[in-house]
Amino acid sequence: MAEPGIVLRGAGFALAGKVILADLDLHLTEARIGIVGRNGSGKTSLLRLMAGLEAPTQGRVRVDGLDPGADRKAMLRALGILFQNPDHQILFPTVAEELAFGLTQLGRTSAQARAEVRALLEAEGRAHWLDAATHSLSQGQRQYLCLLAILAMAPGTLLLDEPFAALDLPAQMRLRRRLAQVSQRVITISHDPRAMAACDRVIWLEAGRVREDGAAGPVLARFEAEMARIGGTDADADLVP
Repeated sequence: MAEPGIVLRGAGFALAGKVILADLDLHLTEARIGIVGRNGSGKTSLLRLMAGLEAPTQGRVRVDGLDPGADRKAMLRALGILFQNPDHQILFPTVAEELAFGLTQLGRTSAQARAEVRALLEAEGRAHWLDAATHSLSQGQRQYLCLLAILAMAPGTLLLDEPFAALDLPAQMRLRRRLAQVSQRVITISHDPRAMAACDRVIWLEAGRVREDGAAGPVLARFEAEMARIGGTDADADLVP
């Protein structure tokens, strides 16, 4: 019987001979999970492994028993990804087309998809967005649109890659409020511990390996203390040979 959740067993990833991730043994089942670490610690590479966008170069990754790189259509129901920059995610010129795309990939007819899109926007208080041009939306609105496109497909898990980094405070508040309402498992990847405060579990990545894994409060406290220690030095003043 397949293990529920996201399972990594001895998983690692190397690129052009450089090890990015190594020896990851994780079983992710909690409702709210944070993955924290400095830039370059391997957070985004881990997200890409879980989503099947990269194949592990050692070990294996499974999502609800599925190999995420082998069955892309099944993964539409399993995982949805929200990236930092919505302009890297939006494909279509209108909101209706953007929201309908994933639904048609799941087998809806064009008419069915448009009806579901209309109902979704009405439920979100954004019915007037239906035929709006995606380029006319603000940065925060485009990020919200990307989230709605994911939610329309009802995946079991949401993967968020630095979702608040490019947003102003009001847009952050709106996105946080909406994410707090979703029933899916949410895995948030960030270097900002504030994005992890409400998580059930936090994993601290350092140089591609798990440094700590546990309850949010203690892990984040030690992470912030270590970041303060590092920030208090001038280690980055030396030139790389």
